[in-house]
Amino acid sequence: MPNIKSAIKRVRVTQKKSLKNVTQKSALKTSVKKCKEAIEKKDANVVVSYTEAIKSIDKAAARKLIHKNTAARRKSKLAKALNSVSK
Repeated sequence: MPNIKSAIKRVRVTQKKSLKNVTQKSALKTSVKKCKEAIEKKDANVVVSYTEAIKSIDKAAARKLIHKNTAARRKSKLAKALNSVSK
C-alpha cells in the first residue's frame, strides 16, 4: 500500500475504474452470447438480440473497452452468422 496521498488516491480510482470496466465487458459478452444462442436456435427474436449485441459492441468501442477494429470484426462475424441462418 502506498504512503503518498496522491498514490493512495490513484489506487482507489484505478480500482473503481477496473470494476466498472469488468462489469461493462461482462455485459458485452453476455449480449453477444445471447445473440449467438438466438442465431443457433433460430429464434423469432433473433433480430432484436442482434441489434442489442451490435449496440453493446458499439458502446464498448466508444468507451474504448475494446479496439474499434475488434468491434468491427465482432459485428461482421455476427452479421455473417445471421445472414447464413436467414438464407
